[in-house]
Amino acid sequence: MSNASQSPLPPLPSTDRPEVAARLRDALLAASFTADGLLELLGAPAYAALARSETVPALRATRGDTPLEMLVRLFLLQQPVPHARVADVLPVDACMESGWLLPAGGDELAAVDVRPYGGPGGEDWFIVSDLGCAVGGAGGIGRRDEGVVLGVGGASTTLAGITVRRPVAAALDLGTGSGIQALHAAQHATRVTATDLNPRALHITALTLALSGAPAADLREGSLFAPVRDDERYDLIVSNPPFVISPGARLTYRDGGMGGDDLCRTLVQEAGERLNEGGFAQFLANWQHVEGEDWQDRLRSWVPRGCDAWVVQREVQDVNQYAELWLRDAGDHRGDVAEYQARYDAWLDEFEARKVKAVGFGWITLRRTDAAVPSLTVEEWPHPVEQPLGDTIRNHFDRLDYLREHDDAALLEGHFRLAAEIVQEQVGLPGAEDPEHVVLRQNRGMRRATRVDTVGAGFAGVCDGTMSAGRILDAIAQLVGEDPVLLRDRTPAQIRLLVEQGFLEPAG
Repeated sequence: MSNASQSPLPPLPSTDRPEVAARLRDALLAASFTADGLLELLGAPAYAALARSETVPALRATRGDTPLEMLVRLFLLQQPVPHARVADVLPVDACMESGWLLPAGGDELAAVDVRPYGGPGGEDWFIVSDLGCAVGGAGGIGRRDEGVVLGVGGASTTLAGITVRRPVAAALDLGTGSGIQALHAAQHATRVTATDLNPRALHITALTLALSGAPAADLREGSLFAPVRDDERYDLIVSNPPFVISPGARLTYRDGGMGGDDLCRTLVQEAGERLNEGGFAQFLANWQHVEGEDWQDRLRSWVPRGCDAWVVQREVQDVNQYAELWLRDAGDHRGDVAEYQARYDAWLDEFEARKVKAVGFGWITLRRTDAAVPSLTVEEWPHPVEQPLGDTIRNHFDRLDYLREHDDAALLEGHFRLAAEIVQEQVGLPGAEDPEHVVLRQNRGMRRATRVDTVGAGFAGVCDGTMSAGRILDAIAQLVGEDPVLLRDRTPAQIRLLVEQGFLEPAG
């Protein structure tokens, strides 16, 4: 569908009337138009359906006439509501003057989607997006205009969950979209800069921040790091970029306009020089799996000098699955069949030309370091994790620092503590006297499992921070009748692995 075939995107509410946004926010909160209020009104099934852009259950649940039901119909379901009814709940004249509401005969319509969103500390926030575009996903977005601005989807919440949260002076949200990452950053950053190639996205970010009661951000238009001055550095950079590997820049929110995975590569490579020492840059990204090339080597080549990196591949799709996912995301499957097939064909032509057999999706975290030899971890972890992971990710890099600063002799002098909620599983044939192997499993964070020998299991089991690693090994050697010198020689590698993966934590 071409842009010319549908009406232009509607005008947005004004950003120069902060007092109206504040009054509107107060009215929404007074009516319990919050994440908790919606859950109570709609019930869990209808609330979950709304998150999938399915509106019928919510329509059925809002047939009454309470203020909250009226607000759900107005802002989430985009239904006309009688002017007099709106005036009972909202500052209707001010909302109309500033463009939050549009007249429709004797009714009012919402100019934008306003969706309650619960912050990590129990905050009541509101995410603004274009009408019918709050979620997107497999059901297709509401419009396919080039500059359409989506609200909060799974990628948005994933990035928010993995972001390292600590007080910082300056944060950069690159490709801000509806402003969700800038909103999170505003809670722990003194100064937030938000950029986007799409001026409509910057406008909507300003609305999201104002309606959520958050400080205004420094909003800048431009692609990638172009809006950032050469002398500017940040303590945190986050980006959920338009990472989709597509045969053309049709939709700004997803198609970066560069060939293949060049946009994600460029973003990662240029981030290092924009970070202060110890600063983090965290991205969601797609990358190509190319015939005859190790995907891990591809990602290692992206990492800028002077940065530690942790790359986690969460999912891999073959090229057919990938094309279908993003064609459905744009709602192309609902249009002309021949046009859909032609677009599908164009995606496969693009992949074939680049010898791409699959596409990976995952997280990339960089940390600026002055270490002589930066640490680089690239791994595949498709298993369930426990969000939020920000603390888990920060602790990963802290443990890398510890391991980098301690050789084997220093490691044996160190004291360690078993991390919280680690369980031990013994695997072997039923009735066997001894297990074939022992597995340690985390029930928090990354939820890793790692195989250890009996010495490793015994060592981990007594780590409570009171005895040095060397003394524990000496005691184990005496117990099992092994030479303590040989045990001290062969065990540090296993200790390092347990520390690196978060099973053991340096004590003190």
